Amino acid sequence: MKPLNEVKLTFLSRSANEGFARTAAACFAAQLDPTLEEVNDVKTAVSEAVTNAIVHAYPDVLGTITMRLRILEGRTLEVVVKDTGLGIPDVFRARQPLFTTGGEDRSGMGFTIMESFMDSLKVRSTPGKGTTVTLRRRFSPRLGA
Repeated sequence: MKPLNEVKLTFLSRSANEGFARTAAACFAAQLDPTLEEVNDVKTAVSEAVTNAIVHAYPDVLGTITMRLRILEGRTLEVVVKDTGLGIPDVFRARQPLFTTGGEDRSGMGFTIMESFMDSLKVRSTPGKGTTVTLRRRFSPRLGA
């Protein structure tokens, strides 16, 4: 599907950049005239995807995260969050609620939260090479628009 608009951002896996990523996604999505609820849903899902990359892909080192945002036909936002970190040995297991490799301070709900706020979630991962999370959300047409 050909994008109508897109942007690509690369940033370090510092926790401070999670807020940057969620704000950037919200600003990019603004061109679709979303509701406040739609914006908050996107921000939450992006926050989870980026936090997963920071915490799990690069637990002991600083790495890079790439986020690609695209506007697709049909008022659809696509967000791709990619890292080149540790990767996920068992994606099916990692997507189960409450599963975590991040210690007892992690909830294990990241993928579940992403899935609940977006229309689709795809996770591709290769151990030792990294993970790519693709999120899509179709925005409702605004009345009178």
